[in-house]
Amino acid sequence: MYARLPKERIGVAIGPSGEVKQEIERRTGTKLTLDSETGEVRIERGEDPLGALMAREVLNAIARGFSSERAFRLFEDDQFLEVIDIRDFAGRSERALVRLKGRAIGERGRTRQILEETTDAHVSVYGKTIALIGTAEQLAVAREAVERLLGGAQHSSVYRFLERKRREMKRRFIMQR
Repeated sequence: MYARLPKERIGVAIGPSGEVKQEIERRTGTKLTLDSETGEVRIERGEDPLGALMAREVLNAIARGFSSERAFRLFEDDQFLEVIDIRDFAGRSERALVRLKGRAIGERGRTRQILEETTDAHVSVYGKTIALIGTAEQLAVAREAVERLLGGAQHSSVYRFLERKRREMKRRFIMQR
């Protein structure tokens, strides 16, 4: 099984003294071979066939701009990675792509921060994508908010949507206890 990393993300996947790579291998029971020229990562599976899939998912998160610490959240059973391609909203226009990335990040990162705080999902805007890590419920709300932003909705209406969803999630959490 293979994964591919942008060249500038290889160092993150290896980590200081190879610590990140070793931790991925330890937690998944796999062996990773990274080609620093091409960014290709060979994932040799171990005893657990799901280990290779998990290693690839963590590497994909790192490739999409997440720190290793945030990508490691995917080792938890209820955590998932979702990637939204901004080009689906921007078409072929490079200017539109840059503008939409800016809408998702917000002034001084404020929109991205509000997204993370209200949904408890991690958000990474990198390259031509917006990647999310969280539970299925967190991802559904974060994806909806991101799609509204990319579709041109006003930031204030997206913030109201996020606040309403946060109250609903809190209420459900309290009722489950």
